[in-house]
Amino acid sequence: MPSADPITPIDASDCKHAWHPFTQMQEYFSNPRLHLVKGEGSWLIDAEGNRYLDGNASVWTNVHGHNDPDLNAALKAQLEQVAHVTLLGLNHRVASELAEDLASLTDGALPRCFFTDNGSNAIEVALKLSFQYWQLMGREEKRGVISMRGAYHGDTFGTMSVGDSSGFHQRFTPWLFHSKIFSAPSHVECAGQVQASEVQSSLQELEKILQNESSRIACLILEPRVQGAAGMRQQPQGFLKSAALLCQKYQVHLILDEVFTGFGRLGSLTAAEQEGVVPDFLCLAKGLAAGYLPLAATLTRESIFSAFQGHFSEGKTFFHGHTFSGNPLACAVARASLKKLRPMIQSGQLTESASLLGREISQNFATHPQVCGYRQLGLTAAIDFSPADRRRHWPVDLRAGYQVSLLARKHGLIIRPLADSILFVPPIAIKPDEIRHLVKAVRLAVDEVLPKLEVHSLS
Repeated sequence: MPSADPITPIDASDCKHAWHPFTQMQEYFSNPRLHLVKGEGSWLIDAEGNRYLDGNASVWTNVHGHNDPDLNAALKAQLEQVAHVTLLGLNHRVASELAEDLASLTDGALPRCFFTDNGSNAIEVALKLSFQYWQLMGREEKRGVISMRGAYHGDTFGTMSVGDSSGFHQRFTPWLFHSKIFSAPSHVECAGQVQASEVQSSLQELEKILQNESSRIACLILEPRVQGAAGMRQQPQGFLKSAALLCQKYQVHLILDEVFTGFGRLGSLTAAEQEGVVPDFLCLAKGLAAGYLPLAATLTRESIFSAFQGHFSEGKTFFHGHTFSGNPLACAVARASLKKLRPMIQSGQLTESASLLGREISQNFATHPQVCGYRQLGLTAAIDFSPADRRRHWPVDLRAGYQVSLLARKHGLIIRPLADSILFVPPIAIKPDEIRHLVKAVRLAVDEVLPKLEVHSLS
């Protein structure tokens, strides 16, 4: 592992000038730092030539692996044409082709595509479109939002307002607008399988809000099937469909945040298709451009698009945009990625990978004394740690998950913690032997770190 001391120029520059996202920099400076210089498939390589499996899929984005020859070729071919063309009143071919590709995700039910460059902005667009739509329909009172307990939709002020991630956003509460929160379906874990309980209670809570306030509610926003930043907390099959039917019944838009769940993560192109749900807004990012370049999209219905048509003086224009919306390089990579991903899904490869991941996690952690829970769906999983005496817990600053993630590097793995948990989010195209390496490396790190924490004073 690299030294904690800044012994190279790049390390010195990093320590002197950088401010890393979601990182306590004092902690970062006091631990070994990792400088990555190359990627090959599911692996990343540091400046000293050490190889690490990318167990975080480069923040949940990577689909086909790093340095994929087909995606590289698409990127190079587009680069020889034009690197960037604004979509503000202009167009370029590859954006139009990708918009058509994305419309096919819902068989044309959501034919309109608004490009942005990250997941937070895809959500912001959906929220603003919903709000403005109801204004244009003469329903200005419909401006409220409903979201689910534990939700995380991004870090802009709009997305923080409709989230429920207090650890990330609580200090900004005075600047956020109010949203209604309903309880997520509660779960109990048994042998690694998530059992749904009180599902009807959650839906009844949602319906009660809609019964009382639907005349003032613009939209419901959900992360379908898996709430990633909440710790891979799952919803049971059928829950999404029931929520969608309630939105239809009470005339409230449904926004699905598939920034994380889209493009193979759960074994299909979208989670919504698994339950036959077509939302009013489908938000996509992360895997859309396969982890190569920033790209996001918000898909919506033709009826919503039509409401914004009119003379300029009518004030129906949607005034929102980003400099690199629909960047040609990103769009070209996204098209190439979709072309590769569809046959992968149809072949059953992703189903087999998910099954193997689940078996490996169960075999390694089902009876581990410091593992208090785990869950897995598709190519997502989480393992929760605690002292063997479940009545006690580790002080926050012991950082159990963080210590496990640091030591995992010694075993050839990059992976991220979430408090006293480890999240598994490998590249979609990960191979069977790499899945085994992923789980084994975490087990080795856990066995080295957690028994030592048992001897610390517990509170």
